[in-house]
Amino acid sequence: MQDAILIARAPGHAGVLVLRFNRPEKKNAITSAMYHRMTDALIAANDDEDIRAIVFLGTEGCFSAGNDMADFIAYALSGAGGEPAAFAFLKALAGCRKPLVSGVDGLAIGIGTTLNMHCDLTIASSRSLFKTPFVDLALVPEAGSSLLAPLAMGHQRAFALLALGEGFSAAEAKEAGLIWKVTEPQEVEEQALAAAARLAAKPPEALAIARRLLRGDQTALMARMEEELHHFLARLKSAEAMAAFQAFMGKK
Repeated sequence: MQDAILIARAPGHAGVLVLRFNRPEKKNAITSAMYHRMTDALIAANDDEDIRAIVFLGTEGCFSAGNDMADFIAYALSGAGGEPAAFAFLKALAGCRKPLVSGVDGLAIGIGTTLNMHCDLTIASSRSLFKTPFVDLALVPEAGSSLLAPLAMGHQRAFALLALGEGFSAAEAKEAGLIWKVTEPQEVEEQALAAAARLAAKPPEALAIARRLLRGDQTALMARMEEELHHFLARLKSAEAMAAFQAFMGKK
């Protein structure tokens, strides 16, 4: 059985760690087990001086379709308490002290979109699609996106993305400030790894300070993520959400 998350040092790119979604038969939909692996990798990377930058990648034509809905619904129906694996990952992502780069090719749905709001640089292929159907599933935005998206792109574009559920093309995402650069599909990984290698080669203490200054105080972000989680967990138990989940699975 193949690993759904591949974690490895990038060959030929010193100091670069790659986290790759590797479940193409399920459009790289993320399970709790996948979240746990990525969380552990991010926490370990914080204290590893040999890791200077981290890159998120998917597979050809698909970055990630977001949460695995079967796994997600099972969690909602279980009535399990405690912190969901996805939220633990998001906290580790927001608290990561190493530069984060993402290379997106194709579908980037739900957390496949909001993950990039925590990245310092995102390179996307011209065929990429960014979409967050949270409200369509009777849920609410996550990953601090309700704070980060308006800051990056203004209220109206953020509302279109997060509440209306409008899909953004790569060009629209670049114009909105969601991503850095658009390139051809065959060049995404090469350019993402090259950008990470450039970061990894810089004086690490100076880069860390510059990154902290650019990102600013994270207190408000972490507070917003907690607020989103409160609403998200409440919505999971709602009749609206159960009806939306059933409709989604019926279409499948």
